[in-house]
Amino acid sequence: MPFLADSLSRIKPSATIAVSDKARALKAAGRDVIGLGAGEPDFDTPENIREAAKRAIDKGFTRYTNVDGIPELKAAIARKFKRENRLDYKPSQITVGTGGKQVLYNALMATINPGDEVIIPAPYWVSYPEMVALAGGTPVAVDTRMEHGFKLTPAALARAVTPKTKWIILNSPSNPTGAAYARAELKALTDVLVKHPHVWVMTDDMYEHLVYDDFVFATPAEIEPKLYDRTLTVNGVSKAYCMTGWRIGYAGGPEHLIKAMAVIQSQSTSNPSSISQWAAVEALDGPQDFIPKHNKVFKERRDLVVSMLNQANGISCPKPEGAFYVYPSCAGTMGRTTPSGKKLATDEDFVTELLEAEGVAVVHGSAFGSGPAFRISYATKTEDLEEACRRIQRFCGSLR
Repeated sequence: MPFLADSLSRIKPSATIAVSDKARALKAAGRDVIGLGAGEPDFDTPENIREAAKRAIDKGFTRYTNVDGIPELKAAIARKFKRENRLDYKPSQITVGTGGKQVLYNALMATINPGDEVIIPAPYWVSYPEMVALAGGTPVAVDTRMEHGFKLTPAALARAVTPKTKWIILNSPSNPTGAAYARAELKALTDVLVKHPHVWVMTDDMYEHLVYDDFVFATPAEIEPKLYDRTLTVNGVSKAYCMTGWRIGYAGGPEHLIKAMAVIQSQSTSNPSSISQWAAVEALDGPQDFIPKHNKVFKERRDLVVSMLNQANGISCPKPEGAFYVYPSCAGTMGRTTPSGKKLATDEDFVTELLEAEGVAVVHGSAFGSGPAFRISYATKTEDLEEACRRIQRFCGSLR
């Protein structure tokens, strides 16, 4: 009898974490590797947030807290939702978890029964289908196309809905593509969802503040109030506030769902770090002026990477509206042969050979449910990005 649970056979390890781990291991072995796998800003956490954490330690705020968040943080989150998204949530409608990933996981574990389906537009963040499968549900990937900006169309959504559909997960701006839904595009999707009252909406708004070129962010419950009672609006401080390691995610939603998620959390991790919670209060309530400064740098990096990748043989890279990723197609390199004699049959071949030949670590698109493509995170030093793109150009130029 096997020792490990059968549920483990339903999921795969995170490809993005695997790439980062491999890049770190190669660096430790002395290889010159540029890692573009991790979705993590290279800016330090702002000083006012760091100081708030130090004050929390000095004041002795180092004990257990309420399972799903201190009242002060829930109040700050409610203010944020009202101020930025025109959404009214009471503290009892807000949950705080150890990162956005735990919040998403809690919601799925609290609601999914065997046979329930979850619609996930592809390309998708690697963890969505795995979490659905672990909860016992069935992930339903719906392909999007580069020529549609990697966005789900209303017609494709309508076709994907069945009587078994429990949730749709919408991530805008997107990890891995950076695609973001404009208000009119979101309204077209919410018009479809209004017609299917059994379908709940889970929005992953983690990259809300990372948008460029005058793009205006919106979230489904704000666009369509009829969906408010069946929407979980998920966000966090990781990306915009450069707090990935602090591990604070949060969500607003119907009270009965929030209570059920708290039950799951009470029997798994209990409260998120007390110190991180106080830092997050300062992040949400404190100065926001560093965000546009960071975005200016991210936009410059995006434009640099898109331009240089489009000059590489066999690569086609669209320009995304947000986040800090690009998702270029490498279809033009398939079937070609590397100088070492390896014929490229898949995007996994492409990224493996790129790492071996040039020391550039990226994530293959098939891990995100759509290829042949690869994801680059441009949340790293500009000079490293430039050098990495030169190496990608050289690698593509060497293919025969």
